[in-house]
Amino acid sequence: MFEPTSLNLPRYPFRLKQDGDTTHIFDEIRKKFLVLTPEEWVRQHFIQFLIKEKKYPRSLIKLEGGLKLNSIQKRSDILLFDTAGEKIVLVECKAPSVKISQAAFDQVARYNFVHRVKFIVVSNGLQHFCAEIDFEEESYKFLEELPEYTQCP
Repeated sequence: MFEPTSLNLPRYPFRLKQDGDTTHIFDEIRKKFLVLTPEEWVRQHFIQFLIKEKKYPRSLIKLEGGLKLNSIQKRSDILLFDTAGEKIVLVECKAPSVKISQAAFDQVARYNFVHRVKFIVVSNGLQHFCAEIDFEEESYKFLEELPEYTQCP
């Protein structure tokens, strides 16, 4: 049974429910209760952070979207869109116990071969890394933080 831990994100009031030994958390994007795992705890905090702190409209957030990478079906955690329906940010969430390594960053970079977004983020709830991608120069640069929705080109 997962015991929710403190993260390096603001605290948010979540709807939790217990079913035997299993705790569930309400996902307001998908409008349903999900099993509360360490990764889901981070994902739900990061969603609230995006909505409340970074002002991303909840209607432009897609969760666990499928993608095909080298003919293998994968899932991206959080994908953010602009009002024109263009993908702008890809977020990969890890459990707090998972160290953000080059491998974790490489995973989201591989997903971005498919999505081709300008900003990618990797977070374990304790550490957050954001990079801005320059497709023309085939390079990226790390940013101090993810820009607010109104600052995304």
